[in-house]
Amino acid sequence: MKNLRQLLSACVLLSAVSNDTLANLEQPHLDEVVVTATRRPVVADDISSALTFADRDEVLAGLLVTDALSTQVGVYLQQTTPGQGAAIIRGLKGSAILHLVDGIPLSNALFRSAPTPYLAYVPTTAVERIEVIRGTPASLYGSQAVGGVVHVVSRLPQFDSADTEVKRDVSVHFDSAERQQSVRGIFDAGNKSLSMSISGEYLSTGDRRIGGGEKLVPTDFTSKAARFVVVANPSDDRSWVFDLQALEQPKTPRIDELLAGFGQTEPSSSEYFFAPSRRLFARAGHSVSDALLGLDWRIDAGWQRIDDDRITRDLQSSTRRYEENRSDLYAVALNASRETATTSWIVGTDVQTDVVSSARREEDITTMTQTTIQARFPNGSRIDQAAIFGNTDWVISERHSINGGLRYTKVKIDVAETSVNSAARIDVSRISGDLGWVYSFNDAWQLVANAGFGFRAPNISDLGTLGNRPGNRFNIPNTDLREERVQQLDLGMRRRGDGFGIEFMLYTLNFDDRITSVLTGDVTSDGRDVVQSVNATKSSIRGAEVGANVEISERLTANAILNYTWGRETLDSGTVQPADRIPPLSGKLALQFDASATWVLDGWLRMADAQERLSDRDVRDVRINPQGTPGWLIAGTRARWLPNESWSVELLADNLLDKRFRVHGSGIDAPGRNFGVTVRATW
Repeated sequence: MKNLRQLLSACVLLSAVSNDTLANLEQPHLDEVVVTATRRPVVADDISSALTFADRDEVLAGLLVTDALSTQVGVYLQQTTPGQGAAIIRGLKGSAILHLVDGIPLSNALFRSAPTPYLAYVPTTAVERIEVIRGTPASLYGSQAVGGVVHVVSRLPQFDSADTEVKRDVSVHFDSAERQQSVRGIFDAGNKSLSMSISGEYLSTGDRRIGGGEKLVPTDFTSKAARFVVVANPSDDRSWVFDLQALEQPKTPRIDELLAGFGQTEPSSSEYFFAPSRRLFARAGHSVSDALLGLDWRIDAGWQRIDDDRITRDLQSSTRRYEENRSDLYAVALNASRETATTSWIVGTDVQTDVVSSARREEDITTMTQTTIQARFPNGSRIDQAAIFGNTDWVISERHSINGGLRYTKVKIDVAETSVNSAARIDVSRISGDLGWVYSFNDAWQLVANAGFGFRAPNISDLGTLGNRPGNRFNIPNTDLREERVQQLDLGMRRRGDGFGIEFMLYTLNFDDRITSVLTGDVTSDGRDVVQSVNATKSSIRGAEVGANVEISERLTANAILNYTWGRETLDSGTVQPADRIPPLSGKLALQFDASATWVLDGWLRMADAQERLSDRDVRDVRINPQGTPGWLIAGTRARWLPNESWSVELLADNLLDKRFRVHGSGIDAPGRNFGVTVRATW
């Protein structure tokens, strides 16, 4: 009843005030946004899918790329430890959400079904915007896009003149809650035919101060990143892009292992560090318009290396473990598209190969002798994937349009033999698809509906993980897994126009043969519960997503969002219980006041209801209070001074009442009262 009362009161508030135009205070109306997560530029109003956007300024306002998703329509952000963050969309997370950078998969063979940190390894200075498709765009992306797509669009240098120009963007930031210090710099040079950009960033944080004044030790980390990109436009209808990105966090602590969690009197580990976490990314892209067969062609080739190395030591153990875990992902995508007065369509093919290397050794900290032991992942395992697809948008009449498509995907998974599992070959061949409908009542109001069916093939993390897991668990491999399958429906209303915009979406999804971690009944010699991934559950998830914005006056804008998710899962044993890690009712109300040409003032309230519907796995998770996660409400404000076109100064105060709270499912309490200052210069 409490959830229902808060949901109703929030809806009344929305009808009186309204929302976060699907992402952020400074975002343009959605009908002006061109979406590229559809694999081709499409005006957002022509798409039936539920969409969320975060722009460049919003990304730069956070420590990590993931911070921009923390207060968005339909997105819930979980953080296991500082330096990381994971989006939860429609109750799904990790490997159930496809993550892309410029169409190249960020999701790899090591993506966990639990919240996964790798999105935080994209440099903030490399991002133009983040596009989130909430739902199942299965014809476009296939395996892994069962809950949605998070697509990072990289920033490219742009010049309109034939004369060579130079642009610079430098910012520094400091805050009090984590003693954060960051500096970012971007240098662009070129003309409309040939341009380049060099950027870099450095971030250092201290131990986090949470609400009430307590400091959590150790929670400090550093991050450094660099990027180099070249763009060539030899003609108006042809372009080339060459992009290199790199980010490294040298030593980031895993807090839920190092601090005692719920139900624990002492932590699970004396040492647990991601050391280092590293992402290298290279992409070459070429596009040409009105070429062969009169079509627009695009080809992208990319390589991504993620190093997920670790240093671990169980509590008071004399044995330290060093891990070297790596994924090398190679991807090529070729698309052909065309747009007419009534249709827009695309056909294409994707090919991907992902190779895993993994090694682990033990060190006796008294004698300093080292011994090679079985790695976390089967060394030499690989996943090969190929697909063909087609997708179209068709304007049937002045008011009606439909979009949809089909995709055939073939996945071959080779799990290498180890001392604890035999070699295995898993082949998955499936058709997936989606269908959407847009009905325009008039120029402002639209009714939208979507249906999709997709799947997710198991990856190496599902099949072959051997080692410690959060919550004092120890995972053993299982090479006998099937693909997961999902069916999803959503229905909504949206309004676009000057002065007022709103989106209201209802959705339902059914997830069959869901891979989940279950207890085997065994216990390791050091007291960890042995678990294994199995196709053990069927999940049913329902929810509502609301976002609105209203211009109260020429200077005052109000924005609000509200997200609600409800989930239930049925185990193979027949037991019915709440679904795993379902976010509570959450939302945000914000006001922006343009006080003058040089001053902008913001204020906001963020809230989450208590989450007391817990699965058995939630209750065992030391990151989650077994009695339920308490609700919370925090307030913040920001003032921005824009003395001229080149300079801006931003003063921020968040969690003003110093509330101690934890976002449900996170491994660490959120920062307490926080004061920050950012100075930025562009010229």
